[in-house]
Amino acid sequence: MLTELNSIKKLARHLEGKANLKQDIFINTYNALNLLKKEAEFVVKDLRTNMANRRRVIPLEMNDRSDFEFEMKFGGDVLIFFMHSNIFDLGLHHEEMRTHYLREDVNRRFCGIIHIYNFLADSFKYQRMNDSGILIGRVFINKDNHFFIEGRREMNQIGISFESDKISSAKIRKILMASILHTVNFDLPSPPFEAIQEVNVMDFASTMDQMQIKTSKKLGFKFKAEEGNIF
Repeated sequence: MLTELNSIKKLARHLEGKANLKQDIFINTYNALNLLKKEAEFVVKDLRTNMANRRRVIPLEMNDRSDFEFEMKFGGDVLIFFMHSNIFDLGLHHEEMRTHYLREDVNRRFCGIIHIYNFLADSFKYQRMNDSGILIGRVFINKDNHFFIEGRREMNQIGISFESDKISSAKIRKILMASILHTVNFDLPSPPFEAIQEVNVMDFASTMDQMQIKTSKKLGFKFKAEEGNIF
């Protein structure tokens, strides 16, 4: 009976500790998303102020979609920042696990994640549900409010260290600007002729903007790691 009681106590403490850890990480991640929202408003305002051509209106806005999501629209693109509500373990094989910072405290490897997706603005405007978005980056945040980024070249060049960098307005602003820079430089390529040479009557009967020909900056190609470009 005493052994069983000790086991229950151990289990209760383990359960409580893990639950508290995940709640702390969730709060840090949620606060980081709200800071992203706040800085996104400032970035949009600063970009608009510094536009040289006042005669042509360039679409530029930030919209708060929900507690866990917001979007930035600029030109023909949309960036959607989405916070997952769950907490994740980086896993033993992640490259960050080689650092002294994570080996020193195993709980530092648990993180909340904010995903950054790039969509074409016309996909939403014309409700082209067959279009796809591209994941361009992920922000990982742990219990210490330390963070790191996995993403495209522009985002990796920010110079973030999981061991020493904490979430701050200055770092958040760099993430936003790097995300915009990558998106602006990532142009829509023409699809291969063979990929669109056939279209059925039902698709063609709808308007050209709503044809069920998949459109994205990858145009249907699988999103995967490219040399020196991502992750």
